[in-house]
Amino acid sequence: MDSLGEQSLSKSRVDWTVITSDLPKGLQLLLYSQVRGDHLDPRIHDSHTRELKHSMQYTSEMFSQTKHKSRATHTWQVWAIYMVLAVNLSREQEMKQTCPSCDTTEICNCSSMGLDFIPPGLTAKTTVLNLAHNRIKHIQSQDLWQAVNLRALLLQSNKISSIDEDSFRSLGKLELLDLSNNSLAHLSPVWFGHLFSLQHLHLQGNSYRDLGQSSLFSNLRNLSSLHLGNPWLSTIRQGDFEGVALLDKLWIDGGNLSQYEPGGLEPIRKINHMIINIRNISIVSAMVRDLLHSVTWLEVRKIDLNEPAETQLLRVMSNSFANKISFKESLVTDATVPEIVSIIADMPKLEEVEFIDCRLMGTGRWKMQIHVNQSQTIKVITIEKLSIEQFYLFTDLQDVESLLSLLTKVTVENTKVFLVPCRLSQRLRSLEYLDLSSNLLGDRSLEHSACQGGWPSLQTLNLSQNSLSDLGMTGKSLSHLRHLILLDISQNNFGDIPDVCEWPKTLKYLNLSRTQIPKVTTCIPPTLEVLDVSANNLKEFGLQLPFLKELYLTRNQLKTLPDAAPIPNLVAMSVRRNKLNSFSKAELESFKHMELLDASDNNFICSCEFLSFIHHQAGLAPVLVGWPDKYVCDSPLAVRGAQVGAVHLSLMECHRSLMVSLICTLVFLAILSLVAVGYKYHAVWYLRMTWAWLRAKRKPRRAPPKDLCYDAFVSYSENDSDWVENIMVRELEQACPPFRLCLHKRDFVPGKWIVDNIIDSIEKSHKTLFVLSEHFVQSEWCKYELDFSHFRLFDENNDAAILILLEPIQSQAIPKRFCKLRKIMNTKTYLEWPSGEEQQEIFWENLKGALKM
Repeated sequence: MDSLGEQSLSKSRVDWTVITSDLPKGLQLLLYSQVRGDHLDPRIHDSHTRELKHSMQYTSEMFSQTKHKSRATHTWQVWAIYMVLAVNLSREQEMKQTCPSCDTTEICNCSSMGLDFIPPGLTAKTTVLNLAHNRIKHIQSQDLWQAVNLRALLLQSNKISSIDEDSFRSLGKLELLDLSNNSLAHLSPVWFGHLFSLQHLHLQGNSYRDLGQSSLFSNLRNLSSLHLGNPWLSTIRQGDFEGVALLDKLWIDGGNLSQYEPGGLEPIRKINHMIINIRNISIVSAMVRDLLHSVTWLEVRKIDLNEPAETQLLRVMSNSFANKISFKESLVTDATVPEIVSIIADMPKLEEVEFIDCRLMGTGRWKMQIHVNQSQTIKVITIEKLSIEQFYLFTDLQDVESLLSLLTKVTVENTKVFLVPCRLSQRLRSLEYLDLSSNLLGDRSLEHSACQGGWPSLQTLNLSQNSLSDLGMTGKSLSHLRHLILLDISQNNFGDIPDVCEWPKTLKYLNLSRTQIPKVTTCIPPTLEVLDVSANNLKEFGLQLPFLKELYLTRNQLKTLPDAAPIPNLVAMSVRRNKLNSFSKAELESFKHMELLDASDNNFICSCEFLSFIHHQAGLAPVLVGWPDKYVCDSPLAVRGAQVGAVHLSLMECHRSLMVSLICTLVFLAILSLVAVGYKYHAVWYLRMTWAWLRAKRKPRRAPPKDLCYDAFVSYSENDSDWVENIMVRELEQACPPFRLCLHKRDFVPGKWIVDNIIDSIEKSHKTLFVLSEHFVQSEWCKYELDFSHFRLFDENNDAAILILLEPIQSQAIPKRFCKLRKIMNTKTYLEWPSGEEQQEIFWENLKGALKM
């Protein structure tokens, strides 16, 4: 059997070689591994995989060539190669198009990865799957079969054109499904049949023209928000929303919607927020008719109301029970405004009206009549980014004054308002909130707008980002507002501010951020509880504000925390992005009521004192906003960029002066110890000997004969001077012939360094006489004379040294450092001074003989 198997394998190898003989070698190896089911080394596999795509075209060309060949067998061989390549390329794509984040986390973010299909490997652990912005075209039945606990599936901005009917069958817990901005030409209710938990469904931006023949949403009992529509949506039929009873938000985009069957939206009993983005006014009117009692907030987008006749179609709105109506990105004219106002005024429960990003063609010359019983419910009007091309010709709006008396909140933002007529301000008797931000109000126009009797109930006023320049005049213009609590005048250019200003006595909140004030003065009202002076390049803050609870000093130039004494009741403070280097325990404790401090994004110097306070202050973390991520060291350089709470400096860095003192003390003790050891073991002697030896080495070994002045240099102890000077010198210098001796007392050159005298005397003498005695051994001078001479004398290995033992002395008594002297006494003969006169005569004869040698 083994032999037969080997033969079969051998034959198959031969056949395969024939089939692939025309292919590149790398591709041959790859194909052969696929046929056998082997796994190539990854490095080999990667190096040849790039050949596959080119080989697909190559194989196709081979197949086309076989049509002109007579051998039919070659055809199936080429087909075999083609199939192997196709399978392998499919495996390569599958391997590359996986989502690695799905392996370990429950949230899989696979967006913008260039995927062509839903990646494999999804499990029951996956709860969120984000596949947005890929190239997925088809969703298959098995793609999501294992993701039974999926809560959110994001598939927007792909190329999905088809979905298998049971693709979402296992997603019973799915709450969010986003299929927007794909290529779905048809919608099937079967897709959503098992999505019992679905709350949010996004279908906008596809290419379907209707919502199908039966209700898509009949099984979606928990549906809360629905967004559908596209430029191709043309029809909404009755029954399309069957089964949908309650919605928080319904958004229909149908710019080209041409057919709406009445009653299409009637099944929905309650919609909190309805957004209609449809240009056809008739269809909008029909939809509103179906939603008269079910919509709370009606929002109409991109509708142009140019003519009164068109606007009249919206008269049905006057019967709507909506509490809020919004017009966004719409167009109105002087001709249609009266009808719109009349419709709004007739709405029985309307409380809030919005115009956002709209255009008004005209100058406000409206002719209208408002009945007394109209507009009794409207409380809030919001106008943002209203474009009025000829705003400078706008009138004083006398015709709508009767609508304004009950308003409590008005926002007119970014609409080029440069003046509010005094008469209009006086009619706003119930107004509590007024936002005129991002307009063109100046100091004089504000004075006129806030005239006496105007805005009598106003509590909150926002004048940020206007053209105000005089803070004193601004305060004076508003000083009569007896109920004003909050004033925002940020992003105006005030510059220098006076020391004294008038303000409403009730003012508690003042926003002066980004107003280019160089310093704060007593112009700031002392009644404030909240003050914001951020982004003003302030270098200090020392105002007396006894009631202040919140202080915002972000983006200034403060180097320290403000003094706590003038602001004793402060609860929260922000000094973010200043030049703060540190803060101490004493500074924080001085704020008795401080609960929150935002000192993040400063350039902290992580000194030992600051770090010690940070690490040991209990309860600091809950007080610091942004701790620990936003508190980073700027210096020392070694810890720059590190979080303050994570830095721990060494003992050396924290106690530098103490460490320097300790090191100096240790060095001094070490030197003292070395001196003591050196003294005990004669280290000084060794140093001196080394120096003398170095000096002697530089001189000639022996002085020339003409320079020899003495027969002998005598080295002796002062205690033996009587014998040397009175006996030995007289005996030798008076001999015949006389000997000339060198004595330090007599022959040393005055003023010359004693070491040089000793060395020079030794070098100018034939011999050196050492008169040894107990005194000699103990004498410091004798030691030095012997020290400075014994190198030259003993290194030359001559007999220049003559030892005279004046009294008995043991060689062991000689100090160990005179090692060569001890050696000479142990190895050479020396002269010993006798006590008898006869022996003394012999002593002198021997000494004289030694000197003559």
